[in-house]
Amino acid sequence: QVQLVESGGGLVQAGASLRLSCAASGRWFSSYAMGWFRQAPGKERDFVAAITWSGGRTLYADSVKGRFTLSRDNAKNTVYLQMNRLKPEDTAVYCCAARATDRATGVRELYNGWGQGTQVTVSS
Repeated sequence: QVQLVESGGGLVQAGASLRLSCAASGRWFSSYAMGWFRQAPGKERDFVAAITWSGGRTLYADSVKGRFTLSRDNAKNTVYLQMNRLKPEDTAVYCCAARATDRATGVRELYNGWGQGTQVTVSS
């Protein structure tokens, strides 16, 4: 069973930075593509970023491109989402997800496991 635990959320002002972490259990981690999604109140869960198992390829939503950077450390079973120049519209619960393939994707239905999420609130 995939187990993912996110951390690093919080309340910040617009323009600030945060780094989210997603720690995964199991020896399978280095074989999985990983993704981040976010859900604001009353909205759908939207794609944020994804990364292949090697970290060699990343995908980003247009809304975060140039501001967010996704990386992974397979030795630590952890992925990191560095979020810079945060905006109030980035406010959401951020969840990481795993899929049992090397192909990164923004399609949430293709992910097999999900974390509980961490709240990010950006004030104006």
